[in-house]
Amino acid sequence: MTDKKVEFVQTFGRKKNAVAVATCKAGRGIIRVNGVPVDVIEPAILRTKVYEPVYLLGKKRFSELDIRIRTRGGGYTSQIYAIRQAISKAIVAYHQKFKDENSKREIKEILLQYDRALLVTDPRRPEPKKYGGPG
Repeated sequence: MTDKKVEFVQTFGRKKNAVAVATCKAGRGIIRVNGVPVDVIEPAILRTKVYEPVYLLGKKRFSELDIRIRTRGGGYTSQIYAIRQAISKAIVAYHQKFKDENSKREIKEILLQYDRALLVTDPRRPEPKKYGGPG
């Protein structure tokens, strides 16, 4: 047997109660969410949100990477935002670990300039209901 190490990174994205875990490794440019290609994500309007990191960084950077994402919790929209964050963090982490630091810094600057939520988790959480209050 050959002892070839697979180079991969695992990152996560969060939005409200939704958590997406992305595994990024060298491959053929496939992005799958819960075992399904990213092209068939519903609702279709939010599909563009998932593609934002790809549009920003160009398909060339994603062409040699496979990204597999598992999501759970939250609603549709929260999961979509968690997925896009997980994808962005995965590509940054992969470039940091297996490529050079300059490409990682360049990618990070592009993503942060567009939308900080692509790399930084939103810390807001719902406040508990107060006794005697409305609702």
